[in-house]
Amino acid sequence: MDNRAEVREFLISRRAKITPEQLGLPTSGLRRVPGLRRGEVAALAGVSIEYYSRLERGNLAGVSVSVLDAIARALALDDSERAHLFHLVHAADGTSAGMRPRRRPSPRWTPRPTLQWVLDRFTAPAIVRNGRMDLLAVNHLGRALHDSLYEAAVGAVPNFARFTFLHLDAAHDFYPDWDQAADICVAILHTEAGRDAYDRDLQDLVGELSTRSDDFRRRWGIHDVRLHGAGSKRFHHAVVGDLDLAYESVDMVSEPGLTLTLYAAEPASATAHALDLLDSWTSTRAETRAAPS
Repeated sequence: MDNRAEVREFLISRRAKITPEQLGLPTSGLRRVPGLRRGEVAALAGVSIEYYSRLERGNLAGVSVSVLDAIARALALDDSERAHLFHLVHAADGTSAGMRPRRRPSPRWTPRPTLQWVLDRFTAPAIVRNGRMDLLAVNHLGRALHDSLYEAAVGAVPNFARFTFLHLDAAHDFYPDWDQAADICVAILHTEAGRDAYDRDLQDLVGELSTRSDDFRRRWGIHDVRLHGAGSKRFHHAVVGDLDLAYESVDMVSEPGLTLTLYAAEPASATAHALDLLDSWTSTRAETRAAPS
């Protein structure tokens, strides 16, 4: 993945999203580009247009933190976009020892027994994934909730991105808000690509999805990024129906590159009742499988 090109395309895409009216700039005269002109960004950031144009072309050697901060303010970047810009610039510049590729979990990573014990203590769905959106560990309700992902994976490691874009019928059933889920999925992958430009598996995944899915390729070209921390999601489970779940995601200090996500339903809600049914269904299915034939 060419990070200099990524920087260029990210800056251009963010510049195109900001209108002069949003920043109180005059709008007279013919505007040949959407959003802000390079000169307007340069003026807002307090740098020359020649210097900003050089950055936007991917010539990043020696760019300072203060200049990046000024550009982030000029483009009205949110926290996730600002962090993504810094990751892209450091990876493309190649001069920062602090931005060396982070340690990744082994391709054959399996949860430690103690981690699995912790997951199994939760009475609501709990999952562990990596930045490539591989589903690596679950408790019994996390496994039941994502049953359709496991069925689509056919014995391989389930991957949210492959499921979302390559198994469209099942994904549209599972995600009532499929477009939103697809946008979030691609934004997470773009954020991960900025953090680690050396992840060959991620590059292969993006290449595969770009080749096989027009929906993915279009979204990838938008260059949106996202910090996936907390919120709510709607799911549809084939057995228990609709689920409206809150979630909290945290980075795992003990396993750099992995994220733990915990789901919960509002107490006494229809979703809480559905989770109880899912728990019962999961236990019954496990007992049936364990029974001697």
